[in-house]
Amino acid sequence: MNKKRILVVDDNELFRDSIVETLRRQSYETEAAKDGPSALEIIEQRHFDLVISDMKMPGMSGIELLEQIKSINPEIPFLIITAYGAIETAVDAMKKGAYDFIQKSDNLIRELELTVERALQYQSLVLENRKLKSQLKERSNFIGTGAQMDEIRALIESVAESRSTVLVTGESGTGKELIARSIHFQSRRSNGPFIKVNCAALPEGLIESELFGHEKGAFTGAIKQKKGKFEAASGGTLLLDEVGEMPLMAQAKLLRVLQEREINKVGGDDPVEVDVRVIATTNRDLHKEVQRGRFREDLFYRLNVIHIQLPPLAERKNDIPQLVQYFISRFNNENGYSVEGLEEGAMEILLNHNWPGNIRELENAIERAVVLTRAGLIKPSLFRFPAQSGDQDEADGIRVGLTVADMEKQLILKTLEHCNQNRTKAAEILGISIRTLRNKINEYGECMA
Repeated sequence: MNKKRILVVDDNELFRDSIVETLRRQSYETEAAKDGPSALEIIEQRHFDLVISDMKMPGMSGIELLEQIKSINPEIPFLIITAYGAIETAVDAMKKGAYDFIQKSDNLIRELELTVERALQYQSLVLENRKLKSQLKERSNFIGTGAQMDEIRALIESVAESRSTVLVTGESGTGKELIARSIHFQSRRSNGPFIKVNCAALPEGLIESELFGHEKGAFTGAIKQKKGKFEAASGGTLLLDEVGEMPLMAQAKLLRVLQEREINKVGGDDPVEVDVRVIATTNRDLHKEVQRGRFREDLFYRLNVIHIQLPPLAERKNDIPQLVQYFISRFNNENGYSVEGLEEGAMEILLNHNWPGNIRELENAIERAVVLTRAGLIKPSLFRFPAQSGDQDEADGIRVGLTVADMEKQLILKTLEHCNQNRTKAAEILGISIRTLRNKINEYGECMA
């Protein structure tokens, strides 16, 4: 772990040396400056995690130094040391950006140690929070050119500030969650939570509890009160991923929440108001699901206020070079590699592939290639894809003597292989629900897991 760097500024040499020695005993890397101008020279040359300055110094006061440093780097915490009783001056310093002040007293050393520790902890939290938000915002950005993607961007900008429910549709791996995040981070709710719920993964018997929460003792195992996803997302955005997989019973409950903007906890008597913006995603055609009786028509219209349809990657191959460069840069940063790009011929392979798994498949292909290359250029041989169609694939394995169960097993296996083990995509191609596919996998054993 890198030591924290602290700059101490004071015109009194004995007092300055005493502070420096105290901080060094606490394992901080410490430098000293005799006045404000000297401190500014040092700040411009090196990074510091904290500045501690006396208030009264000749030439440049502590507050003047504070203002100068904040103009250079507003993120550096600043501690002011004041004479006993100079509260008004210290408060003025805090209004101008100082983290805290310390009064000269018999307890100065102990108070200094505690305040420095708090200031550095606070700074670490601020930087970590900013880093996480930056990562989330980066992941909320999506790459795309052409009229269709420009239209989607314009639609996101126009609906972001509203509270309207948004339905994002498209094949698996097209980036539906990125669209949802982009809407959230461009809205007034960007400082609120972004909560994702995978509707296909919710246990059927616990869906209501997971979404709306429950009271203590509401059912066996409810040993304490629990907040549901709607409450957790209050003030922010709730993403209902794979909403087409939600059972009809849960659909009715969801419809009521969207209409009334309030929830009823399992075992609770009083409704609880929730301030949530709902975004739903699905790879299914919900209009067809309504016709088949598998999705409520009233819920479909409630979700389909704003509809964003994402095209498959096969229809936007012009974006592949930009996506490839983005993924190479990301995996370089994550792993400390220095992959520069693709060798001649590699991009042609990527452009000729149909990408049934869409952007997610491309991302996985680039990650594998970057990890195996580490530095330099990625060779074309690192991009090998199974045959996407052909008579041999269609006829393979069909012979007299096989049972229907055997044929079903082979069909599911081949479909999963075709979709790079993406069960949601495989279920869509097979025309069954993801729960049915999961049950088939369990029925046929581990060879299909």
